[in-house]
Amino acid sequence: MAKVYPRQAPSVPLYMTSGRETFTIWMKSLVYQTNGCTVYNSGGQIVFRVDNYEEKCSNEVYLMDLEGRVLYTIRKKAFGRWNGYRWSGCDIEKEKPLFQVKKKPLFQVKRSYFMGDSACEISVGSDDKYWIVRVAGKTGFKIVDHNGGIVAEAKQKQSSSGVVLGDDVLSLDVEPDKDHSLIMALVTVYGLIRGKM
Repeated sequence: MAKVYPRQAPSVPLYMTSGRETFTIWMKSLVYQTNGCTVYNSGGQIVFRVDNYEEKCSNEVYLMDLEGRVLYTIRKKAFGRWNGYRWSGCDIEKEKPLFQVKKKPLFQVKRSYFMGDSACEISVGSDDKYWIVRVAGKTGFKIVDHNGGIVAEAKQKQSSSGVVLGDDVLSLDVEPDKDHSLIMALVTVYGLIRGKM
């Protein structure tokens, strides 16, 4: 009789490229009539997904890859804060959040870095600070570092012939050498804060 050996769960890979990467974010779940989003790479393959089965704006959601492997758990905390936990194999790494997001009044944001009408402060680990800023009057937003440098930028997607697609389809440009799964986890939090998922 053949023996069955458990496979060791692979560690979660970092999703990075050395060049700029463009994704298409469709604010619809792959699962019929549920909330979430589906993310396609520039080759048209699905790379990330969020299926928020229970309800829109749930207090806990999961960012997954195409195979359903959980990459991040995102939990809403008190006072409008969100925590993101990276998964390692089949467990959340030590129950300590990798990042925290909190909405900030715009007057507390250094306006010289960017123009927008709402902002969220992001703390990654103990050192890195980022901001998510909605572009005034548009469906797009930017993720910028503490110096104001753009890390990722989302805009309403246009077809190759210039036709603007719906508000639920975005094009996301991510700068080189950035962890795409982390950027998508931040985009997911922003979608939850804005009531889009």
